[in-house]
Amino acid sequence: MVAWADVAVPRPAACPPGVGMAGFRQRPGTPAAELAMVAYPLVTVFIDLGDSGGAGWQSSGGYRRGSVVAGLLPGDFRATCHRAECLQIRLEPIAAAALADLSGTVATLEEVWGRDAARAEERLRAARSWDERFAIAAGVLGRRLGVRHPVDPEVAQSWRRIRASHGRLRVETLADEVGWSRKRLWSRFRAQLGVSPKRAARLVRFDRAVHLLAAGHAPAGVATVSGYSDQPHLHREVQEFAGLTPTAVAAAPWLSVDHVAWPARTTPRRIGMQGL
Repeated sequence: MVAWADVAVPRPAACPPGVGMAGFRQRPGTPAAELAMVAYPLVTVFIDLGDSGGAGWQSSGGYRRGSVVAGLLPGDFRATCHRAECLQIRLEPIAAAALADLSGTVATLEEVWGRDAARAEERLRAARSWDERFAIAAGVLGRRLGVRHPVDPEVAQSWRRIRASHGRLRVETLADEVGWSRKRLWSRFRAQLGVSPKRAARLVRFDRAVHLLAAGHAPAGVATVSGYSDQPHLHREVQEFAGLTPTAVAAAPWLSVDHVAWPARTTPRRIGMQGL
């Protein structure tokens, strides 16, 4: 349950590989809200479906209305919602790399997709249900994914290993596993995914830690299980990626919707710290 919005999610088989989707409709009578984005290891497409332009986006690149795309580590990025309705699409970087070169930027959907952006928005607004919208978005993404060159298999494997290890593998280990030098992996990974493998690992580790914090676990235990050297190390990472303290990020509105909108990738709220 989310206090400020109704949330719709697609059936698991409705999304292309490496893609997640959720629909948000701000509830009538709820006041305008400002949500600070908490960085996570995914590229995000926000498609504004409201009739009154109820979604606005503030980033270091300025203020925008309408549909936008946020790359990895977009910095200070805030959403302003007033009677907003939006389709949010989250893409694994190895999938997003086939759609656009983002490298951490925030751009309008038109800047990334060109004329396809307006056509997609028109079809999505005309759809009669969220299921129809999810099907339309999956079709658009599937066609775009099919015409761009994918990332190198070695880069894709390294990204998956970073995710599977919760960001705790060394770059040297990843390079050995794919048969590349450390320098080559670093260069190709950064060129294709927009961040270095070390930065990606830090972001994946941070993402796991903040979801554990949001689930109610104490910072000291989260630091230990997430691979930080100590609690001050966790504090520094949260401050760098979110601009907040661990206590504040645990209560961030952006994270409060994840267990509803993205249950497949959110840490369960009632779980022992052992074995995580």
